[in-house]
Amino acid sequence: MNKNKAPLLFLITGITALLIAITFGVIATIQYVKFDFIKSVLPFNRIRPMHVTGALSWILLTAIGGIYYYLNKEGYIKKNIAAPLHFIIFFLTGLAIYTCYSLGILGGKEYLEFPPVLIIPILIGWAIFATTLISAFRKGFTKKPVYYWMWTTGAIFMIYHLSEAYLWLTPYFKEKFLANTVLQWKAGGSFVGSWNMLVYGTATYLMAKISPESGVGTDKKSFFFYFLGLSNLMFGWAHHVYIVPIAPWIRYFAYLISMTEWILLFNIIYTWKKSLAFNKTIENKTVIRFLSLTDKWVLINLFVALLISIPFINYYTHGTHVTVAHSMGTTIGINTTILLASVSYIIQNEIPAFNFKPVLKGVSLLNIFLILFLITLLIAGASRSAWMYSLNPEVFASMQYKLQGVYIALLIFGSLLATSILIITIPLLNSLIKAFRRK
Repeated sequence: MNKNKAPLLFLITGITALLIAITFGVIATIQYVKFDFIKSVLPFNRIRPMHVTGALSWILLTAIGGIYYYLNKEGYIKKNIAAPLHFIIFFLTGLAIYTCYSLGILGGKEYLEFPPVLIIPILIGWAIFATTLISAFRKGFTKKPVYYWMWTTGAIFMIYHLSEAYLWLTPYFKEKFLANTVLQWKAGGSFVGSWNMLVYGTATYLMAKISPESGVGTDKKSFFFYFLGLSNLMFGWAHHVYIVPIAPWIRYFAYLISMTEWILLFNIIYTWKKSLAFNKTIENKTVIRFLSLTDKWVLINLFVALLISIPFINYYTHGTHVTVAHSMGTTIGINTTILLASVSYIIQNEIPAFNFKPVLKGVSLLNIFLILFLITLLIAGASRSAWMYSLNPEVFASMQYKLQGVYIALLIFGSLLATSILIITIPLLNSLIKAFRRK
């Protein structure tokens, strides 16, 4: 395998992981409606990690593949071995993880529910990636655009926080429940912050390449966004632990940073779109469409996040479908649209004649069904919260029965959302496979 093929393999596998994620997501929703659906073969406690791991793999593999592709395009990858070796390690580890899930061998925590030993090859893969980025970054780093800073920082902190996530195995944290809880959310929150560096760095790269004259990637606002994102990576996790007795200033500081980062991201994309020349809009129609959608969903998620981060509201909504709605809105509305923009940009470079019309139709459907899906999740979460904190709560089964109509709506809109993702990704996947075979 050569260095030109490996990035495409990351992208192909990333989209495949997305298809796996939506498949298990739909199955999980069916189990909310029909509790015994394939329960003897795949119970919910196996389906959930399969869904979550698929979604995380989509984000990470596609971000990594895009970054390797861009580094190669800019002439920073000299050796053939790094990207192919990284892919082989991650691919084999992924197979091992899903084998464990299928057999019911679980042993981790949130996001990382596979047996702890499998984190070792994952860390090795990230070390290879970080080394490649540092090698590209260190020469003339003071003049490098901000996306190199974001990618390198994201990879380095990914290693740190994935390692930190396994400190729960040590005797100290096993014996201290509160410290263990805070550590889990700190590592998990910073894990998200690390991949945000990779994804937001990719968005910045795309904007800089489509419109070099805009100054995105080199201006003061872009670097301020980087340092704000770095602060969020290190401290933003604290707004997840309102239920844990920690100093109030830590919560408020984390809350402020998280909200400010999204406001600035919205402003950067909005300002960049306004500065685009007409010919740039025509040449990069699909990429710009995805980034425009990102901008809208940043605003929507900012509103939801502002609400659920208010301590009083957070107390009632944390752990319900309201939190799931926020997570899904961020994952699909922001991360996924940026990554689809990246994949589209790569395809238009590899296959200039590719027809994006079917993809654009899917984008319109995605936007509609994601809104309906999230509204249904919010209704389910609010209903569950009302039951949890009722003075005279009815039995759980009765509450679940009353929510059947909501769960059926969730299944319908979730299935339609999955269909819209298929309409977008299948043509992209086929074109990536075609480009891979041409290399």
